Amino acid sequence: MIKVSVIIPVYNVEPYIRKCLDSVINQTYRNLEIICIDDGSTDSSGEICDEYAENDRRIRVFHKHNGGVGSARNVGLNNLTGDYVGFVDPDDWIEADMYETLLTAALNNNADISASNYTKDTAETSVIMTNAEYIGSLPFNREELILYAFKRDYYRGFGAYLWTKLFKAELINGLQFDENISVGEDIIFFAQTALKTRTAVYTDKPLYRYFQRDVSLFRSEDINKRLGSLIAYSQIINLFEENKIDPDIVIWIKRFYTYHASLLAEMAYKQKNFEKLSYFQNEIKRYLNEYIKTNNEYPDRIYRIQQILNMSDLPIQEFV
Repeated sequence: MIKVSVIIPVYNVEPYIRKCLDSVINQTYRNLEIICIDDGSTDSSGEICDEYAENDRRIRVFHKHNGGVGSARNVGLNNLTGDYVGFVDPDDWIEADMYETLLTAALNNNADISASNYTKDTAETSVIMTNAEYIGSLPFNREELILYAFKRDYYRGFGAYLWTKLFKAELINGLQFDENISVGEDIIFFAQTALKTRTAVYTDKPLYRYFQRDVSLFRSEDINKRLGSLIAYSQIINLFEENKIDPDIVIWIKRFYTYHASLLAEMAYKQKNFEKLSYFQNEIKRYLNEYIKTNNEYPDRIYRIQQILNMSDLPIQEFV
């Protein structure tokens, strides 16, 4: 029987980990290998994983010193034995039929990647993502996969997220997450798998529940940590261009690069770090034409970028 390995990196998620694990162990598809990697938690997260492992043979727990989510996921990659691989974040949860649905679609279409829609949850709200353009349930090739993943405004229910997808294990053999960056290592990993993909398939049914917390690294004001997003998209642009991916697709990754450079520029400005502000403004200019071209429908975004490019070491209130 086909085995699905589920990799869960765990770090200080005591209030959420039980709900996450309950949703995985209660999947309608039973032949799972659930790999929990305790990344040096200082709360009881690791102990909770051990508790669950005592009651469910399918759960394997690894404890390690804190090294970041990439290093934790690498432990999972290096120890999995399944035929297909899924990723779940420890503060999220999944619908009961997620892996049965994704695996069935993968097998029926001989797909390397099987993906689903998702729901974005907060403490107060729950919103199903919607695609502005139709994807459908028919299998598609790697360039369509990349387009759906990075043309975000048109395909918000798809994205380059690992957690909404099931990967054929042979697709990720030999791949590792970059442990030297704190943000964006998952996007690089997805891009690497996408290049190796022959066929992918998608269901619009929302099967993953993404819980948005205020403590994520993406919300951090630490410029050095957030710099990983620029490093990631720069690597992906190079990777796709080297592999002759259609420039009309790569332009959407360049748009992401510019967007993240703008976020970093705003952070540098607020922190009065004008040397870094100048650096990120120059990075915005690198793909400014591509950013404008892909945002013609959003004049407010273009206006915002122009305002950021006009920022200087003048008093902050002049730009408020």
